[in-house]
Amino acid sequence: MKVSYRWLKQYVDADWNPDLVAERLTMSGLEVESVDSIGSPLANVVTGKVLDVQRHPNADKLSLCRVDAGIGAELQIVCGASNVAAGQHVPVALVGAVLDLPDRKNPGEFHRLEIRSAKIRGEKSEGMICAEDELGLTSALREGIMVLPDETPIGQPFEQYLHQRGVETNDSVIDVSITPNRPDATSHIGMARDVAALAHVPLTRPDVTIPEAGGEAAARVSVSIDSTDACSRFVGIIVDNVGVGPSPDWLARRLEAIGLRPRNNVVDVTNYVMYECGQPLHAYDLETLEDTTIKVRRADADSEFVTLDGKTRSVPAGTLMIRDGKRDIGIAGVMGGRNTEVSESTTSILIESAWFEPSAIRKAARLLALQTDASYRFERGVDPTGQAWAAARAAMLIAELSGGSIVSGMIDVQPNSFRASSATLRIDRVREILGVAVPRDEIRRLLSAIGFEIAELDETRFECTIPPFRPDIEREIDIIEEVARLFGYDNIPEPITTSIPNFTPTIRPAEAIRSNASSRLIGAGFRETVTNSILSGDDAEYFNGGVFSGRSRGGVVHTANAISADMSALRPSMLSSLLPVVSHNINHGQSQIRLFDIGSVFNTSNDGDVVISGYREFESLCLVAAGDWSDSSFDSPARPADYFDLKGSVDGLLSDLGLQARFETDSELPFCEYGQRVTVGDDVVGTIGKLDEPTCARSGIESAIFVAELDWTRIVAAAERVLERRYEPVSKFPIVERDIAVIVPDTVPAGTLLDIARTEGAPLLLDLGIFDVYTGKGIADGSKSIAISLRFGAARTLQDAEVDESIRTIISALQKRVGAVLRA
Repeated sequence: MKVSYRWLKQYVDADWNPDLVAERLTMSGLEVESVDSIGSPLANVVTGKVLDVQRHPNADKLSLCRVDAGIGAELQIVCGASNVAAGQHVPVALVGAVLDLPDRKNPGEFHRLEIRSAKIRGEKSEGMICAEDELGLTSALREGIMVLPDETPIGQPFEQYLHQRGVETNDSVIDVSITPNRPDATSHIGMARDVAALAHVPLTRPDVTIPEAGGEAAARVSVSIDSTDACSRFVGIIVDNVGVGPSPDWLARRLEAIGLRPRNNVVDVTNYVMYECGQPLHAYDLETLEDTTIKVRRADADSEFVTLDGKTRSVPAGTLMIRDGKRDIGIAGVMGGRNTEVSESTTSILIESAWFEPSAIRKAARLLALQTDASYRFERGVDPTGQAWAAARAAMLIAELSGGSIVSGMIDVQPNSFRASSATLRIDRVREILGVAVPRDEIRRLLSAIGFEIAELDETRFECTIPPFRPDIEREIDIIEEVARLFGYDNIPEPITTSIPNFTPTIRPAEAIRSNASSRLIGAGFRETVTNSILSGDDAEYFNGGVFSGRSRGGVVHTANAISADMSALRPSMLSSLLPVVSHNINHGQSQIRLFDIGSVFNTSNDGDVVISGYREFESLCLVAAGDWSDSSFDSPARPADYFDLKGSVDGLLSDLGLQARFETDSELPFCEYGQRVTVGDDVVGTIGKLDEPTCARSGIESAIFVAELDWTRIVAAAERVLERRYEPVSKFPIVERDIAVIVPDTVPAGTLLDIARTEGAPLLLDLGIFDVYTGKGIADGSKSIAISLRFGAARTLQDAEVDESIRTIISALQKRVGAVLRA
């Protein structure tokens, strides 16, 4: 919500500058994101008169102007405007003036220029004749200079000249982040209400005469509300003899200050009043209404509707619509229709001011992927009693600015009248909750200032009628919160003592495992990412059943109310989230990429481990490596990442978790040129592989990518069983080390040999590993020699005979199961 400081001052005359207003609002619970100054400083800008205009001798598009600026001597100014002429009264920037000039190539951007005496194409120029946009008086780019009335005095400071005519020359815009529970803060009056309470000054609202319901207006247009659950009030006021045209400068500048583009005096007034009081309005061209009838009802079936922005939108059945006698003319609370749009030929308008149920508008806006200023406010809840005031305020302004006349009476259909609620506030309870005794009269003043009606029950209690524009307040504790934020959190002292619960904080095993895993991977050079779990339906379908192969895959989970086509499904694989990150980093020149992410993946499933019937969610860990694994140094070049780097990272991670992983080659892994499955116990918990070219190309990646995706939920469950910390002293008995070499067919994975040896060598075999693989001379074709180191130990001194027997058992098992032959 952008708040114009000068606009705000219209309702509350607090002697605070913009920065102080921002500070006080922040301390009262409204988060101010920025305070920006707009408009050029107008020091050294005066009114002047062009005495003579001659063509520049060295440039066809420039003119030499002789100007009287009231400084005692005439000035020569080079001017490039085509509309400059002798006798004009104009604003003149003298030497030393500083202007923020709009960038004509980049709209919305400015560059600061200090006016100096200079030669332009060989002719002296002693100032600048200015246009409105160069003085910050409009955001629209102007080709010609600003021409002032003939009666304008010469030599008057231009800022003074504008102020005498009620024109604002500069402003500050306070950008406030509005939380969903503060719909009252989506308007300037709402902000001013808080400022008034904080500054101890009154709130001033414009005087508005609200017509009586009925009269000629109600006779000319009939309104009916079929969906009374979604619309509890509809107010309409008619203005005839409207002359649609540009808005006056003051109105245009107010809207431009908060980022709105002026359109015409009718539409601009409806926007102005919405930002003034928070009530969205809409103006219909009355002559375009069929049968001068308005109906508020839900759409019976899916349909198409052309909105004010000219786009044809698919409106689902059940959407709350505004209709005339024959057709839809607006999406209630969201956007009006092109078929009743106010145009230059419009002469009569109907101003709509209604209250719509927040959830109905929120649902429509989400289904249509269309959020407007109106829906933003209706979704949060507007004042259910403010419709007539807002409509009457808009009608008065439109009549004043367009020369129109307000038709007597008012349409006011209200099937559900608003009933104010109240709550009892105990003075002692305020002290107990806040820890400070807020004076009783101060409580009354603060609450009254923000719209509460206070009735005194006795010396210790107030009956507080909750203002209708505060739907977030329901109970006594909510009222105490209002007292706290307005009294000032910084005025509440810290307690001298406090009670501390007597318990030892603990970390759940799953959290500890995740923290340890993240620390290890970060220590190994990986960077953790946080990615979105929502992606496009096409990507979800492509990656469903992707690299991870530990569980049976179901179908893609699609979101019920997709914000856009790019966010219409939940990811079935972490790979779908990490590959765009890899592509982005490669495209930005990163030569060393090591990333990991732990997050949820989703698919449809009827397996027994589902929480919600038909859907399954579990956590997955994905690691990605690309580019260089190690940097270059004086004695070695950079080394590119390879498959074994990532495999080693996975193996080390699982070992740290106390898990013994097995790696089994699988030639049919999806999306991989080659890779292995990772097994812990009897469960396949993931996959490691090199990503294939089609999958890389889909993400715009040309370099080699190595990926690992692990079922983190299963890994954590397995790790929790083995991660019980216990002390084991260093053995005082010697370790026996032996080596064996066996010849096996080259199709036998080395990991299979280790698994057999580990099983058959228990319990004396403590550790083992492969230290050599050999093929060549002395080894038959189709075979390979694998050398294995074995380490034996026990809580006693081993005998050679025991170790020999264990080795014989291992060799025998290798011979029987994989045809191994002991190499001499």
